[in-house]
Amino acid sequence: MPLLTTPADLAELISAEDAVRVLDVRWRLDAPDGRIAYRGGHIPGAVYVDLDHELSTPGTPQDGRHPVPDRDTLQAAARRWGVSNGDTVVVYDDAGSVAAARAWWLLSRSGITDVRVLDGGLRAWTGDGRALEEGQVVPVPGDVDLAPLRPGLDIDEAAAWPEKGLLLDVRAPERYRGETEPMDPVAGHIPGAVNLPTPSFTDAGRFRSPDELRAAFADAGARADVPVAAYCGSGIAASHAALAGALAGVEVTVYPGSWSQWSQTPGRPVATGAEPHGGATA
Repeated sequence: MPLLTTPADLAELISAEDAVRVLDVRWRLDAPDGRIAYRGGHIPGAVYVDLDHELSTPGTPQDGRHPVPDRDTLQAAARRWGVSNGDTVVVYDDAGSVAAARAWWLLSRSGITDVRVLDGGLRAWTGDGRALEEGQVVPVPGDVDLAPLRPGLDIDEAAAWPEKGLLLDVRAPERYRGETEPMDPVAGHIPGAVNLPTPSFTDAGRFRSPDELRAAFADAGARADVPVAAYCGSGIAASHAALAGALAGVEVTVYPGSWSQWSQTPGRPVATGAEPHGGATA
C-alpha cells in the first residue's frame, strides 16, 4: 500500500465514494487545538482528530507529554471518526505532516493496512486549486476492530539503544545541544543520541525523495546492519521520522516517551553539546 498520497489521488478516492475516511490532524506546539481552523475550512468530508486527547492519553509527567493510548481508547476514537474495517484512511495536517504522522504511526501499528498521509497536507490540497468546506463533519460511527498496538521503546530500552544501534534525536539542533529548552525541565539529549532534525526529511512541506531520505539517514550513521530508533520532544515528531524511514526503506523504532519523559525521570543522565556523549551528567 502507498504511504503517501497526492491531492489528485485523494480527490479521486473521495469522488469515487470508495471506503475512504479522511482525518484532519491539525496540531502544532504553538497551536495544539486545531478545531477552530478546521471549522474554518477543511478537505470535504474530513473529520477532525484531537491529537492531545485522541492520539494521546492522560498520564503523569514521568509518562511524557503524549503517552500512547491503549487499544480500547484508540479503537473508540477511530470508530467515532467513522473508520470501519477495510477502509482506506488518509490523514493530513497543515505543518509538514508531523501531526499526521502520529496518526499514521498509531493506526498502521494497530492493524489498519491502508493508512496514507497527504503529502504536503492542506497547503498541497489548496495549492492544487481544490475547494475546502466549512463546519464540522460528524460521521456515522464505524466498526473498525483494531489489533493491540505494537509499542515502541520504553525508557530503559531507549537508554540502552546506543550500545547496539543508532538513536536519533530529531529535535532542533539548539535543543539537542542543550542551549535552550522551551518545553521540558532539563536541556540536553540522551547520551549516545545523534541529531537529525525533522526538517531534514522534508522540502517545502513535502517529503524528500526516497534517495534523499536514505542519504540523510546514512549521513547520521544508519546502515543495513544498524537498528535505528528515534525520539523527539514528546513522541510526535519521532513518528514523522518513522514515516520518513519507511519511505526510505529504513525501519525506525519510536521512543514515544521521548525527551519529555526522559527529562522528568530522576537519575537519567543528560548529555550536552554537539557530540553524542558530550558533557554527560546525571
